[in-house]
Amino acid sequence: MSDELSPEVFDAVCRQADQAARAQERLAQANTEAKNELLLAIADALDEHAADIEAANALDMLESKENGMDAGKLDRLLFDVPRVAAAAQGVRHVATLPDPVGEIVRGYNLPNGLRLTQTRVPMGVIGMIYEARPNVTVDVASLCLKSGNAALLRGGHAAERTNAATLGVIAPVLEAHGFESALVQSVDQYGRAGATAMMEARGHIDVLVPRGGAGLIQAVVRNSKVPVIETGAGNVHIYIDKSGDLAKAIPIIINAKTQRVGVCNAAEKLLVHKDVAAEFLPQIAAALAEANVVLQTDTTSYGIISGAAIEGLDLNHAAEEDWDTEYLALKMGIKVVSDLDAAIDHINTHSTGHTESIIAEDYAAIEAFTKRIDSAVVMVNASTRFTDGGVFGFGAELGISTQKMHARGPMGLREMTTTKWIGYGTGQVRA
Repeated sequence: MSDELSPEVFDAVCRQADQAARAQERLAQANTEAKNELLLAIADALDEHAADIEAANALDMLESKENGMDAGKLDRLLFDVPRVAAAAQGVRHVATLPDPVGEIVRGYNLPNGLRLTQTRVPMGVIGMIYEARPNVTVDVASLCLKSGNAALLRGGHAAERTNAATLGVIAPVLEAHGFESALVQSVDQYGRAGATAMMEARGHIDVLVPRGGAGLIQAVVRNSKVPVIETGAGNVHIYIDKSGDLAKAIPIIINAKTQRVGVCNAAEKLLVHKDVAAEFLPQIAAALAEANVVLQTDTTSYGIISGAAIEGLDLNHAAEEDWDTEYLALKMGIKVVSDLDAAIDHINTHSTGHTESIIAEDYAAIEAFTKRIDSAVVMVNASTRFTDGGVFGFGAELGISTQKMHARGPMGLREMTTTKWIGYGTGQVRA
């Protein structure tokens, strides 16, 4: 056990996880109708108490501003009445989705007559460690409940009041519907030690999902004794091919970079084919300057853009570390590449494996890019901002997995289940 973790905190978190496991056993037996009724009641309660949640969030926002939190993180932290209402609608959407529990993945009969079925079942107790993302509390609760799982949450100090207010709305609804409030709990009361205890709680928590910045995610991956589904930071790229429609590219890039700068699917790097760089770079630089985006450019890009004398542009030479940096700010790295192969090599070297996009009209270039890029999501002639569980039709998401295990990309209900083999026999014995 870590020297920083007291036995008292570890034991307390393990007790919470065990309570969650016992509560989950009952939830796992609930039918789809009962789970959907529960979710709809939670959504109604969130709407009813949205002002209370907003008031708690206002205190978190004020403290975080006073502590110097940057604009991107403040945007993620905001959970006002409109965002609570959007989260409630997400819960209602989850209620409309097919229930994965009990789904037969495959089945067949052995020559001796033994009938085998592989069936989807809940994972059990899912632990989430995240920061400054109070909407995740609602998303995780709804997805876990629909997929028959319990949730143990560490939502971080910045959103502690907001998360407590949200869980205070959910708990009585659970109990009113005959379930235990232990199904959705927080360990925020233990601070960082609570997160450390979750990482140590192998045998009590079934799977752990970190969601946040690169530092948080890597800390969990390196230190957890509990199996981890890794969600990745978003060093996201857009590549402009020589066949790309340049007029189409500009609004895509502006949307991907500026719509919400503090999210993992925001574009951070722009690669431009050398054959269109002279024509395109002054155009996109002017559009980005108008949006107050700072540009970190390689030598070739710098030369082209500086020669355009764009008013109000903050233009800088990129350092080598820029190519590996997730900015989460109004900042973008720009590089000219010699060809498609160079773009693919650069992306696969520096990407975090989240989302990449190609702007191209040439079918062969599109096919090569989509096949060879080693990321969870690849977009073609579209903004990277579409990588999102809600947009993909999942209602909400547990996170966006950048690993290559059973879950990759936005994680919805199916990704929150595992499988169980069941063999139906009539007295067969193995020879």
